[in-house]
Amino acid sequence: MRHLARRRRVAIIAAAALAVGGVTLPAGAAQAAPACDVVYATNDWNNGFSANVTIKNLGDPVTAWTLTFAFPGNQRVTQGWSARWSQTGNQVTAANESWNGNLGTGATTSIGFNGSYTGTNAKPTSFAVNGVTCGGVAQQPPTVGLTVPAGPFEAPADVPLTATASDPDGTISKVEFYRNGLLVNTDTTAPYGYTLEDLPAGAYTVQAKAYDNANLSATAEKSFTVAPATGPTLIATPTAVTVAEGGSSTVNLKLSAAPTSTVPVSLTRAGDADITVSPATVSLTPSNWNTGATVTVAAAEDADTAGGTATVTASATGYAPLAITATEVDNDTPGGDNTYVTRFLDQYGKIKNSGYFSPEGVPYHSVETLIVEAPDHGHETTSEAFSFWLWLEAQYGRVTQNWAPFNNAWTVMEKYIIPTHADQPTAGAAGTAQYAAEHDLPSQYPSALEPNVPVGQDPLRGELQSTYGTGDIYGMHWLIDVDNTYGFGRCGDKTTRPAYINTFQRGTQESVWETVPQPSCDTFTAGGQYGYLDLFVKESAAPAKQWKYTNAPDADARAVQAAYWALTWAKAQGRQADVAATVAKAAKMGDYLRYSMFDKYFKKIGNCVGASACPAGSGKDSAHYLMSWYYAWGGAYETSQNWSWRIGSSHNHFGYQNPFAAWALTNVAELRPKSPTAVADWTKSFERQLEFYTWLQSAEGGIAGGATNSWGGNYGQPPAGTSTFYGMYYDVDPVYNDPPSNQWFGMQAWSMQRIAELYLQTGNAKAKALLDKWVPWAIANTTVGANWSIPSDMKWTGQPTTWNPTSPQPNTNLHVEVTVKGQDVGVAAAYARTLIAYAAKSGDVAAKNTAKGLLDALYAASDAKGVSTTEKRGDYRRFDDTYDAATGQGVYVPPGWTGKMPNGDTIAAGKSFLDIRSFYKNDPDWPKVQAYLNGGAEPSFNYHRFWAQADVAMAYADYGNLFPNG
Repeated sequence: MRHLARRRRVAIIAAAALAVGGVTLPAGAAQAAPACDVVYATNDWNNGFSANVTIKNLGDPVTAWTLTFAFPGNQRVTQGWSARWSQTGNQVTAANESWNGNLGTGATTSIGFNGSYTGTNAKPTSFAVNGVTCGGVAQQPPTVGLTVPAGPFEAPADVPLTATASDPDGTISKVEFYRNGLLVNTDTTAPYGYTLEDLPAGAYTVQAKAYDNANLSATAEKSFTVAPATGPTLIATPTAVTVAEGGSSTVNLKLSAAPTSTVPVSLTRAGDADITVSPATVSLTPSNWNTGATVTVAAAEDADTAGGTATVTASATGYAPLAITATEVDNDTPGGDNTYVTRFLDQYGKIKNSGYFSPEGVPYHSVETLIVEAPDHGHETTSEAFSFWLWLEAQYGRVTQNWAPFNNAWTVMEKYIIPTHADQPTAGAAGTAQYAAEHDLPSQYPSALEPNVPVGQDPLRGELQSTYGTGDIYGMHWLIDVDNTYGFGRCGDKTTRPAYINTFQRGTQESVWETVPQPSCDTFTAGGQYGYLDLFVKESAAPAKQWKYTNAPDADARAVQAAYWALTWAKAQGRQADVAATVAKAAKMGDYLRYSMFDKYFKKIGNCVGASACPAGSGKDSAHYLMSWYYAWGGAYETSQNWSWRIGSSHNHFGYQNPFAAWALTNVAELRPKSPTAVADWTKSFERQLEFYTWLQSAEGGIAGGATNSWGGNYGQPPAGTSTFYGMYYDVDPVYNDPPSNQWFGMQAWSMQRIAELYLQTGNAKAKALLDKWVPWAIANTTVGANWSIPSDMKWTGQPTTWNPTSPQPNTNLHVEVTVKGQDVGVAAAYARTLIAYAAKSGDVAAKNTAKGLLDALYAASDAKGVSTTEKRGDYRRFDDTYDAATGQGVYVPPGWTGKMPNGDTIAAGKSFLDIRSFYKNDPDWPKVQAYLNGGAEPSFNYHRFWAQADVAMAYADYGNLFPNG
């Protein structure tokens, strides 16, 4: 990125007519003597940029102002803030808003916009305010220095970074700290510092980047190494505390092993001076080393309206220093120090300091490695986790006014789970996907390509490529192997981490226990003769090396939802410029997310029966305008072949819909996508999604499965009498059946939370009607208190009435029954968030009280890493299942097909889930699974899933924000 500034300043006393504040005054009339200073600074990316413009009035006070300038190139203003922006040709005008027109002598105002360009983004050379040209002198950049302790450092290491910064002709606005190229913190007040906590062994390069008031920057860099642990360590519980202003919190310090003599531990504080620690020294002895000593962290009462942070460092001879993060919660603003905001910050601190992130800063699916559900290993991660991370950081920005973590989360997402051009090198090449039927069972694969089956036209490819100047898709792939546990690496290099992988590929009955993991970029360096490709698709010729990615639309939509809230809360703080560049990227993601609105092979929507008989679509007649289960894209690995393909999905599950994101993408200027037809598509999608929920709402209130344009995944004939939605067929459990996709109450909680936020922000009548029926049903199946429980599994009977958009009918024949209740902490949090938003808008007391009861139950289940309850995992008996033709369970490999995983595990008929994942035998939790397989008791685990912990934190934040008085 480039950070450039132009300053122009001049004082002019008019002798003739002069426009001041938009009013023309005659010569000689009393008037303000105008003079101005303009600073123009940009952040550039690809073919877009954000510009921050600071106007300073150096003359007499004015009550209105108009800024004008000319772009030297083909730049266009696409979205603006804090002014009324317009553009004619290359001439740009920004007029004040009603609230920032008054500028006294010496006063400044900051405005900004997002823009697009091709080629180079040259800066304007002249600015005028109220017709008066501004001029000045060149701005000098700041200076910055970075200090890192000499070490040595031993894992897990806490390494404090300290920066000094100054500016010869202005002021320092902020200092950013980077670890191995990733932004980890932004500090806006001196002394500038940040502590890297719990670093694993490895090499690190850190940077401090200082910005001045003109947005010019300077960078200082240091490197250091963290060695593997060799001896005992200091342990803090917790490693992060939240302290209410005027209050205190405690931390327990102990040792990992008994010392031979007393160990004096000194405690020092760096950062916010309002935070103190006492005593200054504690002693850990051969008798108290494992019970520990108590340290008190306190925050002074002050008159400011912002919290602060400090790092408390525990040091002892022979032990690696240990950092404890302390965050002050301010009580001078409404809701600033209520119990639930404090709980949010406590939970946030646990998430950021308890092993949820890889050294690259990527969130793991779970802290624990032995976990099998949708991901088949805990240190994989999903686009789901990234979207929850973004949302968590948006909440953190609301509470602390620090938006650097939110922007950093998007940066990490863009680096590791949105494929770069190098990861999709032929994405811009022409081509269409050939038809291959989906089947019910993995044993019916590989599925043959059928080139004679007609496929429709992709209506988005040309528009997106024209808009963004690239064929690359800007969307998340759904699954990555963060630690490269499988060893695929990038495109077969076997070492690059994180690595793009995939699992599910073979029909509705394929559970995670029946999958064969494969690389997303298959260059035949593992697997069989043709890698893994011929396990899934049968071609008439030898398959080519290729890359392919699959997007989970609910995750990308959640990222847009998070960006909406970040923008909304930043605006309330007057800090919208802090998130402008990231929000612009969310709008771009929403543009590409439209691929989820189309039939898999772009066939026409409605009564689509028979693969050959169902007609190919053209234009938008292949759009169902819902958010389907996936979209996917792929192409040739070897650029000389130069072909690519894109597909949508015919299967629509209510749990993936997000009308809130659709509303934001059409109604919020900063989030409107750039493509010419995008806003119209999302406008139609918004209405269609709300209709979909209404069509699927059962007599009791729960929302049923969904609909498909391709029955059985092969455009089959559904059973007679199957009801329809715009010609698509009702499916009680779309996409997967083991277990049924609409059995889990989590889909209800996740999806209805979006409806509740839509109702909260807009008062939408359709959203209210859905919630008015859903909320009482959910509450009737909920118990709060010590033995709390929420719905877990559901059973569905009947079907909805065929949809008539002009005269919707009640679903008296569609029913749901809660068959199992449980204590899933993540689902409970998402459910509570739904009730909180509904109660805040409607005033429903039962919803508020139930939400509060769930939050208090979750808090009672707190542990050192977050919140957890004990889960029994009887399904782990399937670790060593081999394929059984009678039940269809087990890993199916076609007879005669053989290959190798990167670690040498053999893939062949008769192999089990564990056989091709032998690394699990080295997992620290494996012994209790092995004991179960040997005939012992069903194993139990306390899992810490990233998404669940984030949802718990955000449930606290929602309640503290919307009900600050409890």
